[in-house]
Amino acid sequence: MEDTILTHCSRELATHRTAWLKQLASERRVAANTVEAYARDLRQFLIFMTSYCGAPAKLGDLAQLKPVTMRAFMAERRRAGAGARTLGRGLAGIRSFIRYLEKQGLADTAGLSATRAPRQPKTLPKPVTVDQARKLATGDALEHAEPWIAARDTALIALMYGCGLRIGEALTLTTAQLGEMARSGSLRITGKGNKTRIVPMLAQVREAVEKYHALCPYDRPGEEPLFVGAKGGKLHRAIVEKSVARLRGALGLPETATPHALRHSFATHLLGRGGDLRTIQELLGHASLSTTQIYTAIDTDRLMDVYRKAHPRAG
Repeated sequence: MEDTILTHCSRELATHRTAWLKQLASERRVAANTVEAYARDLRQFLIFMTSYCGAPAKLGDLAQLKPVTMRAFMAERRRAGAGARTLGRGLAGIRSFIRYLEKQGLADTAGLSATRAPRQPKTLPKPVTVDQARKLATGDALEHAEPWIAARDTALIALMYGCGLRIGEALTLTTAQLGEMARSGSLRITGKGNKTRIVPMLAQVREAVEKYHALCPYDRPGEEPLFVGAKGGKLHRAIVEKSVARLRGALGLPETATPHALRHSFATHLLGRGGDLRTIQELLGHASLSTTQIYTAIDTDRLMDVYRKAHPRAG
């Protein structure tokens, strides 16, 4: 490997590269996979620099790297098919090596500091299946908890999956809104950006919320939060997240079954059963349809099944 590296950089630079990798593994205890990835990323950069400079890269070529050089490198990697995550990690590895050289008094990181990493794609929670969502929403595994707390957590899960509420939106519901729900069969929710939307209430969701309200031992005035903690105070989202974590453990569900995944599942399952994006956008409270398009996903198997049944040439 060292001989291969020497075709793309000077022996002096190769020696510093080896020392840097050893430091990452021994002194900084960086994971082996990360060290391997950084080594590969730096090798790719040295190959680029060899072409860019017209000769194997020397220490002086890396001592004063300019943003224009880094932009040229990232453009080359993009042409080779590298995505934003790969580019971001590669830039992190190169920065680590240049910082190492800087500590030896051999380089300056100013040029790298002025180079921005590519914007990373938004990561969305993986939706749970319809069957998994139903298991979570029934709350059967919560039967050993204090009855009113089990009913509270079941109602919250039902709101997130059955109405697509964010966990914060569910926790700010008031007792007064419970009356509105009973009268109109819907909820008026104020979400991000003070955007207000009307969310229809399924009978099962309404029943779950009403059951909790009937069992809760604490009296809450109309504008007080409907959902409370074990001692009657504010219910924090961390408590709900822990409850869902215990529930998915009891049901044998994957770690991806989180509160926000239930909202994502609400959108995905609606879209998968024929719901149109505009309606789902309104139900989720998204200001832009493009957000909804990114947010929703359809199971590939279901897509192929629809294609086989609907396309005139699929038979």
